[in-house]
This record gives sequence, structure tokens and C-alpha cells, in this order.
Amino acid sequence: MSVGGARPRFQADADVDVDVLVAGGGPVGLGAAILATKSGLSVHVLEPRSAPLDKACGEGLMPGALHALAPLGVDPSGHRLAGIAYIEADGRRAALAPFRDGPGRGVRRTTLTKALADAASSVGIQSTPTSAKGIRQRTGYVEVAGLRARWLLAADGLHSPLRRELGLDIPTGGRSRYGLRQHFACEPWSDYVEVHWADQAEAYVTPVAPDLVGIAILTAARGRHMGEWLEQFPRLRERLGGADAVTSELGAGPLRQRSRHRVAGRVLLVGDAAGYVDALTGEGISVGLAQADAAIRSIREGRPDRYEARWRAATRGYRLLTQAVLLGARTKTRRALVPTAAALPWVFQAAVDALASP
Repeated sequence: MSVGGARPRFQADADVDVDVLVAGGGPVGLGAAILATKSGLSVHVLEPRSAPLDKACGEGLMPGALHALAPLGVDPSGHRLAGIAYIEADGRRAALAPFRDGPGRGVRRTTLTKALADAASSVGIQSTPTSAKGIRQRTGYVEVAGLRARWLLAADGLHSPLRRELGLDIPTGGRSRYGLRQHFACEPWSDYVEVHWADQAEAYVTPVAPDLVGIAILTAARGRHMGEWLEQFPRLRERLGGADAVTSELGAGPLRQRSRHRVAGRVLLVGDAAGYVDALTGEGISVGLAQADAAIRSIREGRPDRYEARWRAATRGYRLLTQAVLLGARTKTRRALVPTAAALPWVFQAAVDALASP
């Protein structure tokens, strides 16, 4: 990641408050703000929600994500992750692939956002508790929430209001998928991220502390609570052994989101706001930070038009791999997914290597 360098020179064609406004105080928004600051740009963050921010997600940081966080001065506490395991819902068959580039880490989303917020504060980044809406773009600057900046990074999440306001939202069509997450008070039984496969859903099990396990359900079916879903996963239910749920259920979706472009004048979309395929492969943080790095490089060059190609390059692997796994997860083929991964361990290992590598 390009986090150093002298302060870029800009034409004095507008009076601005900062070089970059970042809309969104989640991990990608805060990561983008830190990257921009370390690149010599002045930055201000807009985030209406109260800290620490939470989200319905799997909470597993791949080795690549930890590698991307390190230059930002962020090393969040959590539980060591050795690899990924695909397991049939009844536990009869499984396929395991270790991380070959060092361990990952299971980290509560609240812990991660706090670590990023602390890192942002340490480099002097300030924020305002307000949302970004009513964008006005002028020659040389963009104005929002009473502030003027040369550039605006829209990192306002999966259902980005800014993406819609800019007319970049594209209806996805097809079958939508949704996520549900909750934590259980029990000692982790494995240092792998376990993905349990049932007919209608996948359950992602991530150890995040010595006494805490997070479970995320991904499915195209709606209207069920965590307890109802666990009935579909007898092996997982056995492992939990009646452990108490210690957090509320959080939901997310529809997961699939599309954007016509990633650049609209002086606004650049990063993270989930720029478009999202699915949470199936768990690469959100590393891919989001790669987008942020590409956007900031384009800003420093004064060439936002270069970001579109850089965004495609930064997300290509994620998009192709996730779409491939989604094809295998379709109703007619999903029962063969774990047996195939177990029968072809080198293929499964290669897929894990691709999504986990720095």
C-alpha cells in the first residue's frame, strides 16, 4: 500500500476545508482516512452512528487483511485462525485448508472499528457525527454537510445513500441473499473458520475470543431467527452444547449490490458502497482497503478517472472467486460442494490461498 510520500500539490482553484472528506466511519472509511493522511492529504470523516460500530459479518480477518492493516498501525486483538474448513451440516465429511501465509484472526467488528478509530485519532483525523447527503459539486471542490473538500470518498456501506443520490445504483435482480450474526459464550473448539453447509444456508463459525464464538448465517431465505437456523446444522448445534447467546441478532442484506461507475465527478466510491457480490469468501476488509489505496493514489495524481480501472484490478480476484463459489452453492449443486472439496484438496487449498494471500 502507498502510505508515504510528500504532500501533493494542487491548483488553488477553490477554498476548501480539507483535501478529502470520507463519508463513513466503518473499517474501510477509517482505513481510507488513515491512508490519505499518511499520503500527505488533510482528511475529515463524516459518520452519523455512535461508536463502536457493529455489523452483521463473519468477523474473520484473513492473513491478507492483517497484512493490509499493519501499515495503518492497526493490530486488533482477537483469536488466532489457522485456516478454513468446509463441513457438511451433519458433520460426516469435511475439507480443511490451512493458511500458508501466516495465521488470520477472529476479531469482533466492534474491536476492529475501535482499533481503527484509535489509529485515526493518533494521526490527527477528526470526525463530525453527521451523514453525508445533499452533495453539491463545483469546479475544484465538492460540498457536503457544510464542508468543502477537493474530493469525497463514499465509504457509506452496502446500501450506500451516496451511491443512490448520485444515480449510480443498479437493480440487481435475481435471488437475493441475506446475513444474520450472533455470538455465543463458549470456548472455541477449533482455530479454523468453519463453514457448515446445509440445504438452504451456510453457517460461518469464527472464534473471536477464548470464551466467545461468532456464528453468521448466509441464506436466500428470510424470516428465521438464529435458533431456528441452528436446527438445520446438527453438528454445529452439538458443538455449541447449549451455550448462551450473549449478543443480539444482527442482520444484513440483500448482499448483492451493483454500481454503474465508481467515480462521479469528485466523488469516488470505496468498499461495499462501490459494489458487492457476497460475503461467502470473507474478503471484505482486505478488498476494501485495496480499493481505498487505489482511490487515494488516483486522488494524489489528480486523476480520478484512473480509479475505475484500478478498482477493477483490485477487486477482480474477489469477484471471480466469489461468483464461482456462489455457482457451486446453488440449490442443485451445493450438496456436492463439500464432497468435491474433500476429494480435490489441492483445488480447495488453491482457492483458500487465493482469498487469504496478502
